[in-house]
Amino acid sequence: MDKFIPLSVPNFKGRELEYVTKAVETEWVSTGGSYINDFENKMAKYLEVEKAVACQSGTAGLHLALKLSGVEFGDEVIVPTLTFIAAVNPVRYLGAEPIFMDCDDTLNMDLDKLEEFCETECTLTQKGLINNKTKKTIRAIVIVHVFGNMTNIEKLMLIAEKYSLKVVEDSTEALGTYCIKGKFKGKFAGTIGDFGVYSFNGNKIITTGGGGMLVAKDSNLSDKAKYLSTQAKDDELYYTHYEIGFNYRMTNLQAALGVAQLEQLEDFIKIKIDNYNLYKQEIDKIEGLSIFSFNKMTRSNHWFYSLVIDKPRFGMDRDELLNKLKEKSIQTRPIWGLIHEQKPYKYNGTYKIEKANYYIDRILNIPCSTSLTKEDVKYICNILKELKK
Repeated sequence: MDKFIPLSVPNFKGRELEYVTKAVETEWVSTGGSYINDFENKMAKYLEVEKAVACQSGTAGLHLALKLSGVEFGDEVIVPTLTFIAAVNPVRYLGAEPIFMDCDDTLNMDLDKLEEFCETECTLTQKGLINNKTKKTIRAIVIVHVFGNMTNIEKLMLIAEKYSLKVVEDSTEALGTYCIKGKFKGKFAGTIGDFGVYSFNGNKIITTGGGGMLVAKDSNLSDKAKYLSTQAKDDELYYTHYEIGFNYRMTNLQAALGVAQLEQLEDFIKIKIDNYNLYKQEIDKIEGLSIFSFNKMTRSNHWFYSLVIDKPRFGMDRDELLNKLKEKSIQTRPIWGLIHEQKPYKYNGTYKIEKANYYIDRILNIPCSTSLTKEDVKYICNILKELKK
């Protein structure tokens, strides 16, 4: 039987067991305990921001970010259609509606179309940007740095400033990605917009099993996010609450894992980059296959590797290749179903969705775990060469 090579799994080769054991021994296993503060402080130091707020999930962080961006019932938020649905659902949690934008050839939101939409389909007023069709106010943009590949953040911020839009950076896949050129040189994904959100789901570059982290340009809003995430307690002894809060605080056990994982982040990124380069070297030799490049203006974390399949030249389509690799015990995954086509969102506004329709049937994500060896990469590439028709 062939060795099973998973798509993306955790790597627990650091001090995870030591720290989790300490958390258990102290009996601080829930939403109190020293590891939560430690994780927040070390994440803030790594990202070079004043504060970070540990959350139950990346989705919880996005919900808080949108709420603190001023998104309210009846508003609209511009979102990508090519993303995981968790980037969009928090818009609905607040009673607002998403407007779906196309992707470009980086798989990120098409910023040319974003700008064109704001210019031709909306009117900027003293109250904000108004959608001419729906007459609703557009409050924010959720930008997703897809697979760790950072969008053209300079252009995005110029558009947002011009049209009075808040920017929520969904950096759930982009922890460790930062600009190496331009106006924001040295700035990490998630620290440039009004809010940034990270995820520590099991398949992310570092994991706490679940969990997320929120950062804000305004540190006062970081404090407000922490307040809301802990049930909005105005008096913790007498349980006084002036606002509706949420049970969104990370647990101490999760944070213990996070501290150990964060210690290894840069090593994980180096492994990701080395394996990506080896994949690229070998896949470039296979007619009909290519691997997506990352933004040259950034040091990307290279979280996920996306194979692009040209069926006429390679000889099979995405699903056939997926199943052939599955037979060889190699786990792969198609890209997400486009969100504007999902049942809860099929009546929402869209704008010139074209590229997303093109890529949806041509992308296959291939194994990218930080435990992946060079021999594993070469084995996968050899199978790809053998499968070419």
